[in-house]
Amino acid sequence: MADFSTTIPQATRFIDPQTLVRIASLELVARTVVEGFISGLHRSPHLGFSVNFAEYRTYNPGDDIRKIDWKVYGRTDRLFVKEYEGETNTGIQLILDCSRSMDYENSGIRKLEYGQFLAASLGYFAFKQRDAVGFVSFDDDIIDYVPARSSIGHLNTVLHAIDRARPGKRTDFYKTLAKVSERLRRRGIVVVISDLLDDPDSVMRGLRHLAYRGNDVIVFQILDPVELRFDFPDAARFVDMETGAEMHVIPDYLRREYIKIIRGQISEYEKECRKDRMDFALVETSSPLDKALFNYLVRREQLY
Repeated sequence: MADFSTTIPQATRFIDPQTLVRIASLELVARTVVEGFISGLHRSPHLGFSVNFAEYRTYNPGDDIRKIDWKVYGRTDRLFVKEYEGETNTGIQLILDCSRSMDYENSGIRKLEYGQFLAASLGYFAFKQRDAVGFVSFDDDIIDYVPARSSIGHLNTVLHAIDRARPGKRTDFYKTLAKVSERLRRRGIVVVISDLLDDPDSVMRGLRHLAYRGNDVIVFQILDPVELRFDFPDAARFVDMETGAEMHVIPDYLRREYIKIIRGQISEYEKECRKDRMDFALVETSSPLDKALFNYLVRREQLY
């Protein structure tokens, strides 16, 4: 995947995940992230995206009265016209890994929390684009399943499902994603949010199950910065969050080999996803969410 960090509008860089943790409402988090992102896009003259979101403007004589929002009129006693272009019937299915390993944090925000923020922001963003939004949470099986629809009431259902996601059991990518793919009645965009800390063969078989049914798959691998750099200063006891296995290590001795292995695995995921025309993006939990949103928008613009 290309590095979009130089093309993302700098106005959106304030979207700091540790700041978002202090916001109680997941809906408010999503709105904060997405509206800041949209504002940044609208300020940039260089991106060239047709980001045509539903908006309201004051009614002017001569406007089509069919576009007047009478519900808003009932609340405000003022006439507003709905304005939007490029309405689509795209279905966006958000799939969030809720396995135990997603409960890890060493940078102020758990991977699962970050994944929830990302899923909620993508859902809200898709809704603003008039896309249908659905949600799935899973560990070794499907936990929550919300089919894709496109109404404000349904968006709230999706956000509530994301909000109640909690760390569960071990991951079983292949079995679970095969079940999810069977439930998806229409082709669309499928966004998988996970640390991908499972057997790589099982991960790729599960992702291919989604892709081979005609879906456009976007994979966000969420990792804590410590998981990438292994910058622990002292000897420590490490516990596998999914199996409970323990290991005592001296980080200085292990760091080089660990980094080689984790980087090799990430590179392999990227290569295999590209081979099967799936998008792959590595996201650190210390990174603002705008980069992930930008990757999603690039993919959506290519498709539609």
